[in-house]
Amino acid sequence: MKQINACGVLLVVWFIFGSLSSVQGDLKIGFYDESCPQAEKIISEYVKKHIPHAPTLAAPLLRMHFHDCFVRGCDASLLLNSSSQQAEKDAIPNKTLRGFNFIDRIKSLLEKECPGIVSCADILSLVARDAVVTIGGPTWKVPTGRRDGTVSNKTEALQDIPAPNMNFSQLITSFGKKGLDLNDLVWLSGAHTIGIGHCNAFSKRLYNFTGKFDQDPSIDPFYAANLKKYKCKSLSDNTTFVEMDPGSFLTFDNDYYKNLLKRRGLFTSDAALITNATAKAGVTTLANSSDSVFFTVFAISMEKMNRIEVKTGSEGEIRKHCALVN
Repeated sequence: MKQINACGVLLVVWFIFGSLSSVQGDLKIGFYDESCPQAEKIISEYVKKHIPHAPTLAAPLLRMHFHDCFVRGCDASLLLNSSSQQAEKDAIPNKTLRGFNFIDRIKSLLEKECPGIVSCADILSLVARDAVVTIGGPTWKVPTGRRDGTVSNKTEALQDIPAPNMNFSQLITSFGKKGLDLNDLVWLSGAHTIGIGHCNAFSKRLYNFTGKFDQDPSIDPFYAANLKKYKCKSLSDNTTFVEMDPGSFLTFDNDYYKNLLKRRGLFTSDAALITNATAKAGVTTLANSSDSVFFTVFAISMEKMNRIEVKTGSEGEIRKHCALVN
C-alpha cells in the first residue's frame, strides 16, 4: 500500500506487486506471443503512425473502450452493427463516437498476419492504451486473451453507460455495478482531460436546469456566460461541440481537476465530483499534484476497468470482422 499525500489530503493507492497482476484469470500479458507474435507490434505501429496526424481521435478511441467495457464487459459488443435488434453503437451515448474504421483497418492487418486469432476486444483495449500513449499520456498494462461477444443491445447501452447528467450517487451506483469504486470514478473521470462534448449533453445546465429556464448554480458564472455567448447559443443546439478541458483538450494532463475546483466541469457528472467530500479530496489531490501522480492512478483504474466481465477460454468468439458476428 502506498499513500499519496498532497496538500494534507491522503489518497490510498493499492500497489500489488506485478501491478494488478500480469495474469488475471485467463488474461495474461503476451497472450499472443506464440499464436500471433507480431500482433501487439502491428497495433502499436499503426497507432503511432496515424494518431499524430489525427490527435483528436485519441479521445473517442478511449471513450469507445470505456463505453464497451460498461456494457456486457470488455467484449467489443460496441463494435457490432445492428441486425435484428438495434446495437449498442446506435444508442445515444455512442452516436458521437468516432474511430470504428480505425479499428477495422487494424483488424484487417491482423487478419492478414494471423487469421482468426486476435479478438476485436483485445484490439480495442490495446488501441485505447496506445492512442493515449501516442499523445503523451500514461501507459498501462493490457493483459490479453479477451474474446468477442455475440450480442449487442441498444437498450443495455442506455442503461449501463454512465450519463453526463448523473449526480454523484448515480455515478457511484453505475460504477459500483461494474466493480469500480469511488477512487476509480475520480481517476477515470480524468479521461475528460482530452476530447470534446456536444452542447446537448450539458446545455440544460445553462438554460433550463430545474425546468424554470434557470442556470445550474454550481457552474462558474463566467464560464457559463462564455459558453452561452460563444458556443452553445441556445438550448436546442445539438451540433456545436466544446472542449472538455479548455485550452488543453489535446494534452493529457491534470488540468481537468484544476478546472473542477474552479467549478468549470462541463457535464453535471463532472461537477458531481466535488459534491462529495471524499471525491473532492481526491480531485484536490490530483489538481495539486504533478501529472505523474495523475498518470499513475489513471493507469491503476484503467487496468481494473479493462478486465470488467471479460470473456475468455471458450466463451464468445474471435470475429473475422469487428462489426459482424461470425
